[in-house]
Amino acid sequence: MRLILKIVAGILLGMVIGSFAPGMGAEWLVRLMVTVQTMINELIVFVIPLIVFFFITSGISSLPDQAGKMLGKTVGISYLSTVLAASMAFWIASPLIPSLVGQELPPVPAGQRAFAPFLTLEIPPLMGVMTALALSFVFGLSIQKLKLVSIKSFADEGKSVVELFLGSVVIPLLPFYIAGEFAKLAAEGQAVRMLGTFFSVLCLAVCLHFLWLSVLYTLAGIKSGKPPWKILATMFPAYLTALGTMSSAATIPVTLRQAKKAGVPPHVADFTIPLCANIHLSGSAITISTCSLALMFLTNHHVPASFDAFLPFILVLGIVMVAAPGAPGGAVLSALGILQSMLHFSDAQCALMIALYIAQDSFGTACNVTGDGALSILVSPKNERAKQ
Repeated sequence: MRLILKIVAGILLGMVIGSFAPGMGAEWLVRLMVTVQTMINELIVFVIPLIVFFFITSGISSLPDQAGKMLGKTVGISYLSTVLAASMAFWIASPLIPSLVGQELPPVPAGQRAFAPFLTLEIPPLMGVMTALALSFVFGLSIQKLKLVSIKSFADEGKSVVELFLGSVVIPLLPFYIAGEFAKLAAEGQAVRMLGTFFSVLCLAVCLHFLWLSVLYTLAGIKSGKPPWKILATMFPAYLTALGTMSSAATIPVTLRQAKKAGVPPHVADFTIPLCANIHLSGSAITISTCSLALMFLTNHHVPASFDAFLPFILVLGIVMVAAPGAPGGAVLSALGILQSMLHFSDAQCALMIALYIAQDSFGTACNVTGDGALSILVSPKNERAKQ
């Protein structure tokens, strides 16, 4: 919650400086904020491949191989849920975005000063995002198959290093990063227009969260023979807990308790709930898909003309979500690489995406963990559920 308040404060500070500084002859202040934003962006671009490589490698290599069928079923259903949730978001949001958002952002008036940074840092990433993704699968699967303890330790410790860097450096700097973007937008006369679309887009994303939970719990109700609304009501404490913690990992104890109350066999819940907390991010995928469509319309004046054009992004997004750090905003940081490489997002669009995502992060996390309960029911063997 404190991060959300800091993001809001950064947006307001950026808008105030961008609106009044140029008229007072203090364009340098806007340029200073843009300079800070540019430097932070270099750090983010540098760390994204490391997030993808270390988190996915560690995640794959840590999957228990003795679980056999249950492991494959849980991973498959989790990925399918994430991909279908993002697909649903496309089908519903893409026709609504133009009317919901209204007109695209007007162009910057002719003669408008360019608020270029005073200096830039060149910190090239060690590898591309897709290279990091492919490499993580090679290493993760090899570590698990060959029981390479030392390399697994390197992956786990590398994940801890990146996690520390994100929590201590990158995430605390995000309010300044977003403040710089809104200072520039305000100086160009576009900030109010952009901010005015945020609420509508976020409301749409939250509505889609509940729609997807309805789908998951309808399926869970059909399989368990129980009323879907009763199962969802049982899982609702996990939803409320996630709203407060903004963390799937921190909510695991509550999710686990409520899943068992909903009739999931204890040994199944003990396996699926912690696993799904790391690999099932349907709510995050819905938000990222919806917000990316809105930003594409606002800045590029269009959304993808067909589902085929957006599907490759959705398929890779489902994989990249596995690399999402547990910190607030971790999912969108993991997705920035493919937003840039596959949807051709600019640095400005990435900054706005971060602001949009973090504003609803608690709702996306709540959708993720609540959906884990339904997935646990779908994974449970029918004869074991009957004993409950």
